[in-house]
Amino acid sequence: MNQQLTFAPADDGLWEQYDQLATRSYGHPIGDITHLREHADLRVAVRGGRVVAGGLGLLVDQYFGGAPVPSACLGDGCVAPEERGDHLATDMTTERLRPLIERGAVISAIVTSSTGYARRLGWEAPTGVLAWTVATDDLKRSFTGGDFQVEHGLTDEAETLQRNLARQWNGPVHRPTWWTRWKQDKSSLTTYRFARPGHPTSGLLSLTTKRHERHGMGLTVHDFWAADQLTAAALLAFLGRHNTRARTITFRRGTLPPCPTLLHGLHHHRTTAEAWHPWMLRILDISEAVRIRGWPTDFAATVPIEIENETGGWDRWMLQVKAGAAEIVSTHVEAQVAFTRRQLAVWYAGGYRSAVSARMAGVHAVSEKALATLVRSTAQLEPWLPDHF
Repeated sequence: MNQQLTFAPADDGLWEQYDQLATRSYGHPIGDITHLREHADLRVAVRGGRVVAGGLGLLVDQYFGGAPVPSACLGDGCVAPEERGDHLATDMTTERLRPLIERGAVISAIVTSSTGYARRLGWEAPTGVLAWTVATDDLKRSFTGGDFQVEHGLTDEAETLQRNLARQWNGPVHRPTWWTRWKQDKSSLTTYRFARPGHPTSGLLSLTTKRHERHGMGLTVHDFWAADQLTAAALLAFLGRHNTRARTITFRRGTLPPCPTLLHGLHHHRTTAEAWHPWMLRILDISEAVRIRGWPTDFAATVPIEIENETGGWDRWMLQVKAGAAEIVSTHVEAQVAFTRRQLAVWYAGGYRSAVSARMAGVHAVSEKALATLVRSTAQLEPWLPDHF
């Protein structure tokens, strides 16, 4: 432990060392370290010629307010067990973010069970994440497919549909061209597309199957994209038709959008919801994140706010939103609302659905009107991140 610690981008040898370290640290191989070799940035910490920590970083866009925002998505990070307890993870995170910020990232997303650690570094969860399990017979009894036609395979039209639907939420990844192939190779996905006769594709469903040890199979949904309620019902009806082979249908964590299709459609609500560790967001560059994000075109407001900075101090800002654009600049005007770094991330993602929920989350405001205005500015779209990285 007395030898000097250095941080470096991983060459072939260091990449192989990190692959071995991650297997030892997680207790099983991490396939993405190999699969994402051509697309991810891997930073490692080296002591005495040995890799002792590291992690992958992806520079991709996430949709917020309908606009793509450059994001540093961090995943598959670890610290060697013998190196833990010395705050190496914090330093490693800084080093992992640095090259992605230099390439344009203004926000960062992670998915982690170590939420306390992430919060100390400025990330916060805009919303909860659930995995759902539904009896296949219940889906069959409760939903009908109408006249929708189902076809196997992914097409350019279906990928365009997915991108257009992703824009309607705060958080989904604008999937690069390599994303789908990565997921298909990793999970052996089977994809179906849905359309009414003579109409364009309006639904997309991706799933995996696994042979059950006694009879039939387990079925897990990875992608669930529907342009409207009728299409969503058709997707659920299609899943229900697997009732002779699969006793239940599992929707992987975050797969189902936060809409009430199941709640309003099931004749018997016997679903099981399992809470998972959430996705968390951090604002890296306040001014640029606000400028690049999409904003309501029919909304205008000017609100002085105070935001906690990375050293624990507070800075005054003036937020101006008008005609689908916004800017935030330094000001000396006394603030009407104060955000911690974490509260700023939740607000940015539309996680506060009302002024009441913001206050219950600890947001301080001297003006209820100003707080309600701020909430309305980002709450037009709901937070949802169905993508895993």
